[in-house]
Amino acid sequence: MAELKRMDWHRLLSTRRLGKASTAPGGQPPRTEFARDYDRLIFSSAFRRLQDKTQVFPLAKSDYVRTRLTHSLEVASVGRSLGMLAAEVIRRREPDLRDTVVPQDVGTLVAAACLAHDIGNPPFGHAGEDAIREWFAAWPGLKTLGAGEREDLLRFEGNAQGFRILTVLQNPGQPGGLQMTCAMLAVMAKYPRASVVDPAQAQGAGGRKFGFFQSEVGLFREVAETVGLPPKPGGGLAWHRHPLAFLLEAADDICYHVIDIEDGFKAGVVDFATLYQLHHPFLEQRHRQRLERLDDPAQRASYCRSVTIDRVIRQAVAVFERRYDEVLTGRFDAPLLDHIDQAAAFAAFKQVAESRVYYARPVVEVKACGFEVIAGLLDAFVHAIEDAAGGSPSSRSRTLLQLMPRPLADPAGLPLYQRLLLATDFIAGMTDSYAVELYQRIRGIALP
Repeated sequence: MAELKRMDWHRLLSTRRLGKASTAPGGQPPRTEFARDYDRLIFSSAFRRLQDKTQVFPLAKSDYVRTRLTHSLEVASVGRSLGMLAAEVIRRREPDLRDTVVPQDVGTLVAAACLAHDIGNPPFGHAGEDAIREWFAAWPGLKTLGAGEREDLLRFEGNAQGFRILTVLQNPGQPGGLQMTCAMLAVMAKYPRASVVDPAQAQGAGGRKFGFFQSEVGLFREVAETVGLPPKPGGGLAWHRHPLAFLLEAADDICYHVIDIEDGFKAGVVDFATLYQLHHPFLEQRHRQRLERLDDPAQRASYCRSVTIDRVIRQAVAVFERRYDEVLTGRFDAPLLDHIDQAAAFAAFKQVAESRVYYARPVVEVKACGFEVIAGLLDAFVHAIEDAAGGSPSSRSRTLLQLMPRPLADPAGLPLYQRLLLATDFIAGMTDSYAVELYQRIRGIALP
């Protein structure tokens, strides 16, 4: 096997903005270019819509469980800590990079990527992705598409939709969309490959899913080449991960493993004894003594969460340091948390969440609703778009098209793949509540 070339931190931390020809000069003090990325995300409409998108408990009516918005903010907070600690590792391993790898900058870069990691999720979370996939699997018109375009829809991915949102759909008239830095877009890409690749290119953590649609192949290639991601050998489009993408993955896994259990406790589907048993391996004697002084179960649960997250962050960074050379050459391609000292104890959080939280009746009921809502919306809007593409749309189709964002490209002038993306862009961008409301209205179940 050929020796893999080591990635270069000078390129990996590129501040060049997608859609701009020149590299940014470093931001307007005191804001760095990565801080500008963070701010652009915070103020984007796509990010705001996460406040009404499912994390675990869909359409929750109280504020004690997380939405995708609060989840993303928490992941960004953990990611910032991971980035700053990892930067210290890099500086120890490569002292000549001390001026290039600044802990605060790396922390902000990882935090910005974490903010964006779920920005492409459709309504109803993973159930929404499944609903889109199943609808297209049953739609006969998909057979006329090329293999890559067809797989984009049959395996619809919120990760790929997120890249499309940031680079095309937000600020659609501007090259590069939001014009984020190439470093940030590369760190965000947990799965830097197309939907159709060779089996070997789909191996490892970075190959489990895909991270960009056929429509954005050129943009992703530009990002990968700018930051110097090594391509994976084979017939498909696939690259090795950016080293900091492992930190984003760890931040996400830390938050949903630990915090989904806390949400389950607050929602009444996980008892405190079970929660405490999960956290116990991460608690030292001083932590247990402090817990005994707390009377409120919610405070005790929050304290357990904070201690466990801190312990797991530090163990994840220790793995990053141990496998540093392999990460930099692409030879390491596994979640950091699979290799921490307490990997088995940490995995127990997910096992309990799957048995107690993810299949709780309120969660399953609203997921089932989501399948009906998204299928109904796709039925209506894909039919309307295809009707318009034929040149003589019905009055109903024209009415439905008026509900879509303006200006709307003329379906008659677009190939089938682009027409279908009009529908998925519209529906995937909806909040949970808006999707239900619009479905009810176009079906005549409710009126404005």
